[in-house]
Amino acid sequence: MSRARILLTLSWLAAGLAGCGEANMSAQDRADTWDKNEFFSEGMTMRQPVAGTVPRTDPARPLPQPAAITAAMLERGRERYDIFCTPCHGRTGSGRGLVVERGFPAPTSLTSDRLREARAADLYRAISEGHRTMFGMGQMIPSGDRWAIVAYLRALQASQNVAVARLPEGDRARLEASP
Repeated sequence: MSRARILLTLSWLAAGLAGCGEANMSAQDRADTWDKNEFFSEGMTMRQPVAGTVPRTDPARPLPQPAAITAAMLERGRERYDIFCTPCHGRTGSGRGLVVERGFPAPTSLTSDRLREARAADLYRAISEGHRTMFGMGQMIPSGDRWAIVAYLRALQASQNVAVARLPEGDRARLEASP
């Protein structure tokens, strides 16, 4: 290779490297979420997620208490309660779940007078952060499901230790007619 050709190649490399400057990613051109962007056909930077994408949210992030309890919420709460709560609290909330039968300390009965009078927000917080020997489940149970469990727990509490006089007329008649 001739000397002139080597010098020309080196000068091209030097010129190319001189144009690079300092690589500083924090100072590069970028577009913010709500910016207009003519590159995309919709003219905006924010893009719709690809179909089938699973959103990444923080399951521990608290949500406000729902304004109303629906049948679907109660069913979801029962399902979640059966999965996450019955090992310790049992299906009836008595505190006699499978792990208690195997030597783990028994939790307070969820149908006790103290827990019947507890605020829903306190029950939600106990599920989220834990209480006494119960560890917090905020990272495992999404916030909406925690509220559904609280709603189901209220239904579970209402279903036990109810005075006959407080039952609806139809239920009282069936109870009195039973052997």
